[in-house]
Amino acid sequence: MPSSMQFDEGSVRGFLHRPDNGSERGLVLTHGTGGNCRAPLLIATAEAFSEARFAVLRCDLLFRQRRPTGPPSAAGAAADRAGLKDAVASMRHIVAGPIFLGGQSYGGRQTTLLASAEPQLVSGLLLFSYPLHPPGQPERLRTEHFPLLRVPALFVQGTADPFGTVAELRHAIAVIPAPTHLLSIDGAGHDLRRGRFDAATVVATFLKLIERSS
Repeated sequence: MPSSMQFDEGSVRGFLHRPDNGSERGLVLTHGTGGNCRAPLLIATAEAFSEARFAVLRCDLLFRQRRPTGPPSAAGAAADRAGLKDAVASMRHIVAGPIFLGGQSYGGRQTTLLASAEPQLVSGLLLFSYPLHPPGQPERLRTEHFPLLRVPALFVQGTADPFGTVAELRHAIAVIPAPTHLLSIDGAGHDLRRGRFDAATVVATFLKLIERSS
């Protein structure tokens, strides 16, 4: 079983998973509004990717480093993205190969915003429960930056997610001018705790996407 260790370097805090047999690729993962990098979803995902010989850094966004509970603020979103960029820079000292970036909900949205602004930063995106719109407000789409995304992206969405249905998300990602794939989790809500979420399936699907795109 790959091991993990606490990671604290500058603005980057979290846990680093290192495969026993070495790694050439890296993945930075972050959390949603109400969670932190200790979320079970992120741990399961990190362990599964580590088994596939990825070095994985689960990190807390800056808003969560500043206080253990509570939501982020709109004013702090740029700082959260800057922290993710620092995490990618830290990963470049750990692996020599491509680096990928992922997040759940709010963390996923900040990931896409960062990648749209800096298309060369990472080689692909892994997005859990993308918050397509506020619950009950489908007209308030959070997709204005999607046409600027230039790297492959895997979206993992529950079929009972109030922040965006699978059909809505499938329509929204059609404007992304890069390879995408939507993996739906039957019966799962926004936290993906119910339904048939399987981290190994996420890894296999992600690997197929990036290999097809290379």
